[in-house]
Amino acid sequence: MAKVLFQFGENLPGFNVPVLNERAVRAAAGILFFFAMVTFMNAMLLGNFQPTRVFVVAFLIDFTLRIFVNPKFSPSLILGQWMVRKQEPEYVGAPQKRFAWAIGFAMALLMLYLIVIKGVIGPINMLVCGTCLLLLFFESSFGICIGCKLYDMLSKNKVELCPGNVCSFNPPLGAGGTWVQGAVLALFLGAVFIVAGWVYGHSASQQVIPGAGASTAPQDPAEAERCKVPEFAKKIGHEQQWKLHNGCQ
Repeated sequence: MAKVLFQFGENLPGFNVPVLNERAVRAAAGILFFFAMVTFMNAMLLGNFQPTRVFVVAFLIDFTLRIFVNPKFSPSLILGQWMVRKQEPEYVGAPQKRFAWAIGFAMALLMLYLIVIKGVIGPINMLVCGTCLLLLFFESSFGICIGCKLYDMLSKNKVELCPGNVCSFNPPLGAGGTWVQGAVLALFLGAVFIVAGWVYGHSASQQVIPGAGASTAPQDPAEAERCKVPEFAKKIGHEQQWKLHNGCQ
C-alpha cells in the first residue's frame, strides 16, 4: 500500500524508467499558468498581493504532493488528467520531470518565506514570479520543459523519453520554417511597430476637455487619506498605477 501511495511515475511494460503522461503534465502547467498570471497581474497592476499569497500556498501544496507523495494526488494534475482523458497518453521519463518540479518547489518555498511569512514586497518577488511564469508558459504552450533540459545537462545518465522525442530526434534542415515565412513574420512585426507608434503618438496629443482637469478646491481630508499611496506600491515603483486603479489624482 505504501509503495502505491508514495511513488513517482508509473512503471509500465516496455519502458526502462518510470513515466508520466505528458498530456496531463502540460494541461496541469496550463492551469497553474492561468492562475499564476491572474495573481501576478493583480500584484503588478493593482498592487493587490493577497491573491498571490493564496496562490503561493496552493502552488506549494500542489508541488509537495507531486514530489514527495505521488503525482497522481496533485490537484492540478488530477484536473489536467481529467481534461485530457480522451486523448491518447504520451509517456515521458519521470526522473527529469522530478528535477524540473523540484525547481518549482524551491521557488515556491522562497516565495512562501518572502511574501507570505515576511510580507516582503520588492523586485525579488517579481523576478521569482516572472521566472515561474516563464517555465509554466514554455511547458504548457510549446511542450518545452526547461528544467528537464537542465537535468539533461547536469545528469550523468542519458535522459530517456523526452517530450516530443527531442532526446533523439534530429529535425531536418528547414524544419523551423523557410526564409519566406521569416520575411512574413518580419513584415508583420514591422507593421505592428508602426501601428503602435501611431496609436501612442495620437493618444499623447489628445486634448484635455475644459473643466475636466483637477479641481482647485481644497481636497477633503478623508479623500486625501484614502488616496495616500501605501508603502508597498512605492517600493515597487507603482505609485501612478495605484492612484489610477483607485481613482485618485
